[in-house]
Amino acid sequence: MDYFRQLGVGDLYFSPVFQARARSPHGYDVTNPGQFNREVGTEAEFAELSAGLRARGMGLLLDIVPNHMAASEDNPWWRDILEHGPASVAARFFDVEWYTDDCNGRIVLPVLGQDLPAALAAHELQLAYRESGLVLTYYARTFPL
Repeated sequence: MDYFRQLGVGDLYFSPVFQARARSPHGYDVTNPGQFNREVGTEAEFAELSAGLRARGMGLLLDIVPNHMAASEDNPWWRDILEHGPASVAARFFDVEWYTDDCNGRIVLPVLGQDLPAALAAHELQLAYRESGLVLTYYARTFPL
């Protein structure tokens, strides 16, 4: 921090610091906006950095990307949306058109590599039981039921 201050740096810019997908090269694919990304540091380390900057009269600019989240089973908000639909506690955090002619309160995801009958005939969709309950698997993707 002293070195940056000597260079005349007034503020440090941080790309997203919240939990992102594993090995994310940029952090914009957030999976848990309530937890620091363990790959870039801990909350205690962040507090120490912040206090050190403040003591030197420097600022910190955080890129919080509220409009970027990973639509991934790693994201508890996304998982809750898939499990509970419009009744999800996270429903207001996503831009979902819940009630259209095709959806009727459900989320339609374009994840299949072929049409549904062909995917079913090829046994690409499987039912499985996990600790969280019954899920539908499609290759490496998992969807709660």
